[in-house]
Amino acid sequence: MNDEIDLNCDTGEGYGAYRIGDDDALLRRVSSANIACGFHAGDATVMRRTVRSCLALGVRIGAHPGLPDLQGFGRRAMALSADDVYDMTLYQIGALQAIAGAEGGRVEHVKPHGALYHMAESDDRVAEAIARAAARTGGLTVVGIAGGRLVAAARASGLSAWEEAFADRAYRKDGGLMPRSAAGAVLVDPAAAARQALRLAKTGEAEAACGGIVRMRVDTICIHGDGPRAAELADAIRLTLEHEGIRIGRGTTHGT
Repeated sequence: MNDEIDLNCDTGEGYGAYRIGDDDALLRRVSSANIACGFHAGDATVMRRTVRSCLALGVRIGAHPGLPDLQGFGRRAMALSADDVYDMTLYQIGALQAIAGAEGGRVEHVKPHGALYHMAESDDRVAEAIARAAARTGGLTVVGIAGGRLVAAARASGLSAWEEAFADRAYRKDGGLMPRSAAGAVLVDPAAAARQALRLAKTGEAEAACGGIVRMRVDTICIHGDGPRAAELADAIRLTLEHEGIRIGRGTTHGT
């Protein structure tokens, strides 16, 4: 059982006149933030504002690079070469690093978004390209699905990797996530998400949607920031974990 666990959220996903998610509320409830870097969502102004909020609240700053697909919110796979993935990941990390550095902060980790996250789990070349970009931008910690290819690629590159579990997503028996198109794939009930987060933090287990138990190492637990009830979910998760004596922080099991 973890006595301290990192709670991360995907954030900074508005752009221009459009706001997606209640970032201000969500950032007060988590310990790490994955900030969109302008491809699937976000823009320079949103990135700077989100970095400032993270610094004010003591929230760890991470890059959340995605595919160049604003219309699809980065959730549609693309046919890309490993060099394409490396270049776009490097570009997005570098943009956030420039903004964070100008504000007196630094980027500590990288977690790919949406379809890019899943592409890394089905193609070793994609996973290796993301890990290479993380290595070339200062040796960032890589965040990937527990037991997955991205975590393995990061460690093979000599990087620290955090194995991620999800409070608000349903699991398949093989440890992968149910596709968003499937009924019940996204947990919208705060109590249900809190129960899953608590079980993940205490035992490293989740109940698969089709029955059975999925077991995994859990270094960090994710809340998606674009959901309409994301702040409610975060509240319920944090209160439930702290009630059980689990602190929200940087965790004690992170590493290579």
